[in-house]
Amino acid sequence: MRQPYGLLGRFQHPAQVIVTGFAAVALIGTALLASPIATESGESAGWLTALFTATSAVCVTGLVVVDTATHWSAFGEWVIAGLIQVGGLGIMTLATLFTVLVTGRLGLRARIFAQAETKTLHMTDVRHVVRKVVVFSLVCEAVAALVLTGRFLLGYGEPFGRALYLGVFHAISAFNNAGFALWPDSLMRYVTDPWICLTIAIAVIVGGLGFPVAFELLRSWRRPGRWSVLTRITVGVTVVLLVGGTLVFLATEWRNPRTLGALDDSGKLLAGFFTAVMPRTAGFNSLDLAEMYPTSWLATDLLMFIGGGSAGTAGGIKVTTFGLLAFVIWAEMRGEREVHVGHRRLTDAVQRQAISISLVSIALVAVSTYVLLALTPHSLDRVLFEVVSAFGTAGLSTGITADVTPAGQMLLTLLMFIGRTGPLTLGSALALKDRVRHYQLPEERVIVG
Repeated sequence: MRQPYGLLGRFQHPAQVIVTGFAAVALIGTALLASPIATESGESAGWLTALFTATSAVCVTGLVVVDTATHWSAFGEWVIAGLIQVGGLGIMTLATLFTVLVTGRLGLRARIFAQAETKTLHMTDVRHVVRKVVVFSLVCEAVAALVLTGRFLLGYGEPFGRALYLGVFHAISAFNNAGFALWPDSLMRYVTDPWICLTIAIAVIVGGLGFPVAFELLRSWRRPGRWSVLTRITVGVTVVLLVGGTLVFLATEWRNPRTLGALDDSGKLLAGFFTAVMPRTAGFNSLDLAEMYPTSWLATDLLMFIGGGSAGTAGGIKVTTFGLLAFVIWAEMRGEREVHVGHRRLTDAVQRQAISISLVSIALVAVSTYVLLALTPHSLDRVLFEVVSAFGTAGLSTGITADVTPAGQMLLTLLMFIGRTGPLTLGSALALKDRVRHYQLPEERVIVG
């Protein structure tokens, strides 16, 4: 049995930190957004709208039931930005700390902490990790804000104050994979602007990689042979999904006059890449998703369900989980008893954790889709898209969010909360729980398939 982990040992389980913390912040955000000063009209938005928006912001999802730019006042928009920042930093910090708890290292060097030998985490280590995560996040957001501010100022003639406001808000929203935008059409008006679309896409990718992977890449990008298994899987699967997603959207929507068909070739390539990046749970869109073909919706569902990297701001089951399952299947097809990634062997516990998280997530999406279908008149493809978007904290929508019944909105609110806290709490619960069985039962082969 593992011993309590220093600072976190006072909790019965670290998962309590995540659930309690996010719930508390969401409730505080709900109270602030429900106040009259948070809306342009000066009237309360109502508790359901406030709760939905606050949960969407702190869980860095991006689903909305009212237009962010026109419904909320400047105070309300800053509350949303603050919730996004707290949610993004919170999930990155906690996920990174749990990476230390589970592995004893971050994959950044041979031993990042002096206590790694004993798998302990003390206050000095916590401060060290938190400081690095915060500095990394703020620097990335500052760079994105600088580029966006310059573009709005010089390219679109926005006054400096307005340009800075737009730049900072969307940099925070992009790096934290939140997807909140201050225009009713998200980023559709900038579909062919590479300065805005590429800046936001890069911020989304970096934030979705996760601090351990991003920091290791900064230190060892020239020496991929020394990358940890976490970094290899995250980078490899991310590249495959981005390239594959771009090709799928280009092939599917190339001649659709309501999406890519109206753009020139360079605009199509930019919009196709941007559309492939956003299902990593970012939530921005430069094309009208409601006008896409159902085949594109299905591809987006798959990308949103997989999500981004572990210990990052993205949601979903994580590319690490998806990559591990691919290696497990490959090893099984080859008849190998053990699963290898590079020059490392995956433990049976890690394989079971990946399978458990995936199956629980699939069950949750299936049940939620069934319930939401019963609560709304919308078709299966649109409802499934909405459910996966909420669970994967993607924030993309075919336009039915505001039309969902109050009961349906409560279901989506719960899904966003579970989608943000569930995979991490379940993963940490499985990884940090050791149960030793002092006997073995006889083996029996069961027919599978």
